[in-house]
Amino acid sequence: MALSSNAQGFILLLAAASLLAVSEARTVIVGGSEGWRFGFNYTDWALQNSPFNKNDQLVFKYDPPSEANSGYSVYQLPNLWSYITCDFSKAKLLASQTEGGGDGFKVELTQWRPYYFASGEKDGKNCKDGLMKLFAVPLPRWNN
Repeated sequence: MALSSNAQGFILLLAAASLLAVSEARTVIVGGSEGWRFGFNYTDWALQNSPFNKNDQLVFKYDPPSEANSGYSVYQLPNLWSYITCDFSKAKLLASQTEGGGDGFKVELTQWRPYYFASGEKDGKNCKDGLMKLFAVPLPRWNN
């Protein structure tokens, strides 16, 4: 039985992903040169910088509160629904408004599961209106 072109494409994608999963862990600055800031589309950025792998480090760099910005933070949200709705009621604060300076705040993707991050400042406005939310689903590493 011959495979459809869709099935062949899927198998090729899995093979490419498995080759990438064997590579060394990366350190990735969230948002690249833009850093972690209000109004930047982190969903698009994540799609362009994927795949993430187990043991990669995400670095959140942001300025402390000033007249120009009200301050940012990094929360880990517990699930997809919290991420979609920017619900911080069960979120865990990972980095406060002052922890993003210098080398930034680092989060290692230690497990093969979805990670949901967002800035919870201004009662969730940074997440809702400012697009300051990011999800990462690391691929497993076969050499670890």
